[in-house]
Amino acid sequence: MNRVNLTINGKTASAACEPRTHLADFLRDTHNLTGTHIGCEHGVCGACTLLVDGVPTRSCITFAAACDGAEVTTVEGLDNDEIATELRAAFSREHGLQCGYCTPGMLVSARDVVLRMQDPTEHDIRFIMSGNLCRCTGYVGITRAIQSIIADRRARGIAAVPDGGRARLGPAGSGNAGSASAGGKAVSAAPSPKSSMPSVTTARKDDGWKPQTTFTQSFTVAHPADVVWEFFGRVGEVASCLPGASLTGEPVDGHVEGQIKVKVGPISAEFHGVADIARDDTSRTGTIEGAGKDKRSNSATRGRIAYAVKEGDEPGETRVDVTIGFTLTGMLAQFSRSGLVQDVANRLISVFVQNLEARLRHRAQGGAPERAPVTAEFDAGSLVWSVILGQTKGLFAKLFGRR
Repeated sequence: MNRVNLTINGKTASAACEPRTHLADFLRDTHNLTGTHIGCEHGVCGACTLLVDGVPTRSCITFAAACDGAEVTTVEGLDNDEIATELRAAFSREHGLQCGYCTPGMLVSARDVVLRMQDPTEHDIRFIMSGNLCRCTGYVGITRAIQSIIADRRARGIAAVPDGGRARLGPAGSGNAGSASAGGKAVSAAPSPKSSMPSVTTARKDDGWKPQTTFTQSFTVAHPADVVWEFFGRVGEVASCLPGASLTGEPVDGHVEGQIKVKVGPISAEFHGVADIARDDTSRTGTIEGAGKDKRSNSATRGRIAYAVKEGDEPGETRVDVTIGFTLTGMLAQFSRSGLVQDVANRLISVFVQNLEARLRHRAQGGAPERAPVTAEFDAGSLVWSVILGQTKGLFAKLFGRR
C-alpha cells in the first residue's frame, strides 16, 4: 500500500491505496467525490476528466500514487469557480446536456478552452473538445454554450490566459503546470524574448527531467566520418532530412527555433518549439534538447537526442549511434503509449537516413544542397498502418508457416 498525499479541492487529504489504483477510483472510493465519472477506463471518452496541477487530466489512466503532492480539482471543487459557474448556466440554456454522465468531464475541458483560447472558431472548439464524448446531445448545444461564454467574457474585457498560465512542459502531476487556479484566474508566464512561442521553454539539463520513453538506434551511411560530422553541424540541412521538420531561423549561440508537421490519421499537428544544440568536435558527439507544442490539439512534447559519429566497419563508411528520449502529452499522447512507437521510430529514422544519403551524395556530386531530393512529409498514420500490416503478416507466418 502507498500513502498518497494530495490537495483535493483546496483541502489537504491523505489516504493509503494500492500502487495500481487510478486517480478516479481513489477519489470516488476514498473521498466520496463521485462527481468524477468513469466511462471507458481507457482515457478515450473523457468522462473522468479533472484538473491535476491545473491541467485537464484523464483520471482513469492516471495512477493516484503518481500524483503524490499534486493539487487535484474535481467538478465538486468548481462550485464557486467563475468560469464553471457561467458554463453551467450556458449548458442549461443551450441544452448542452441530457443524461449528464459526460457533463462533469465536459465542463472541466470546456473551462480550459474558455481560459486558454482568445477567439476560437466553432471548428477550433469542436476539435479541442473532441476528446470528450457525448451519446446524447450531438454537441451543437455544447459548442454554442462554450462560444457564448467566450464571447461574453471577451466583451467584458477578460482576455484568455496563454496556455492557462502553464510555464513549463511536463505530464500532469509533475509540478510543471504553473498556477492556473480554480477561480478562473491564472498567473501567466513571462514570454521568452527569443521564442515566438511564449509557453515553450527549452529543456534544461539541470531540472531533473526524465523522458517517459527512451530508445537507441544505430545506422550506417556510405560516406567518411569527417564528412558526416561536418554535415551534422549544418542544422538547417539536418532538419530538412527529417520529414516534416523545418527551421524558422538560423541557430544563434546554439539556440534554434523550428517546427515539425505530423499527421496521424485525421489529426494534423504542427509542433512549434525551440531547442539547444551542443557539439563536441573531439569526441564527435552532440546533443539536441528541446520542447514544442501544437496549439490546435494542445499536444506538447519535450525531448533529448544524443548522437555519436564513429568510423564504420568498412573504409569510407560512418556509423551513427542515436539515443532518443521524449515525453508527449495531450491528444497525441496515446500514440506514445502504443507498443508500435519503436517500429514507427525505426521507419522514421530509415527515411531520415535515406534523405541524409541523398543530401551527402548530392553535395559530393557538386549539386546545390537545397535541390537534393528528400522525402518531405511525415504521415505517422500511414506508418502505423504499414507497421500493423507487417506485424500481422509476421504473426500469420508464425502461425501457418510450418504447415
